[in-house]
Amino acid sequence: MKTKQTRLLLVVAGALVLAGCGATKIGRINADPTRYQNRSVRVDGTVVNAMGVLGTGGYQVQDDTGKILVISSTGVPSKGARVSVTGRVISGANILGRPVGTSIREQHHKVRW
Repeated sequence: MKTKQTRLLLVVAGALVLAGCGATKIGRINADPTRYQNRSVRVDGTVVNAMGVLGTGGYQVQDDTGKILVISSTGVPSKGARVSVTGRVISGANILGRPVGTSIREQHHKVRW
């Protein structure tokens, strides 16, 4: 009897962990940036603009709900690439002296198909 309860508990715990691993929609971040401020998020989308020099720079990711700027110090993917980005949400970022609003400071990205 205990092994069935243990297995059930492990299955439920695994499902909860996997449910928390989904990507956040960019529109949700842009709609309520204070909710995500300094929190780690993952977004999936397509790179629509990219600018980098010597492995640093920024790129804009778009999903079906909106666009967000990603600030990277680990390289910039090419325009048109499908990416999964993990990083911390920041607001009030400035790029070359221009305010860009809510953005993500990248921890890492993975180019998908």
